[in-house]
Amino acid sequence: MAHESLTQTQKALLGLRQRILSGTITGGTRLYEVALAEELAISRTPIRAALSRLAEEGLLERGRGGGFVVRSFALADVVDTIDLRGVLEGTAARYAAERGASPEDLAKAQSILREIDRVLADQAIDMESYSSLNTAFHNQLARMAQSATLQRELARITALPFASPSAFLEDHDRIETLQRTLISAQAQHVAILEAIAGRESGRAEALAREHARAARRNVEFLLSHEGVLREGVASLALLTD
Repeated sequence: MAHESLTQTQKALLGLRQRILSGTITGGTRLYEVALAEELAISRTPIRAALSRLAEEGLLERGRGGGFVVRSFALADVVDTIDLRGVLEGTAARYAAERGASPEDLAKAQSILREIDRVLADQAIDMESYSSLNTAFHNQLARMAQSATLQRELARITALPFASPSAFLEDHDRIETLQRTLISAQAQHVAILEAIAGRESGRAEALAREHARAARRNVEFLLSHEGVLREGVASLALLTD
């Protein structure tokens, strides 16, 4: 019974998170357990647990009189969240350099970078593949920090809209200007890994923090273009002007 409950809670969590991040459920929407249970064909107990978890992640907030409301984000919230991710990833890179990444961990990170190189070599870049590999590389950097606390906090912050290292990447196939940033981002990946391998902790931290600022520039670029660019990025529905 406990296993079944856990499975249903995970199903509810994944379903609700996807609907929020895709913009299907927009900011300011009040969520009702009964309606969600019917829509997802899941009982109310797992729905309630999933809603509480999403509130912990920062996607929901408790409404007046109880219940939950989908959170809307101001630009300042987005900037602060991305900057915080940069601080955490910079610290992770510094820890990895100071504590010494194992040959196996370095080899795995290098393997991911080779896969990214192959994706970028194609004239028509597969953004879904790039996004997946980019996320894998950042996760590997976090593991190399050898800090469960840091990994946990990074996972929490990157669960928020706009803060993920791969935020908006799957939308960039419609935004040619932003495609050019991928080559530069890959060069930064290589430099960060080289600094970690060389035990250059200060350089690794500085490079990782600068790399994280790319997400902030992407958000600012998208917000500066009205119409089709903004409409093409579903999660911007959570952002208030």
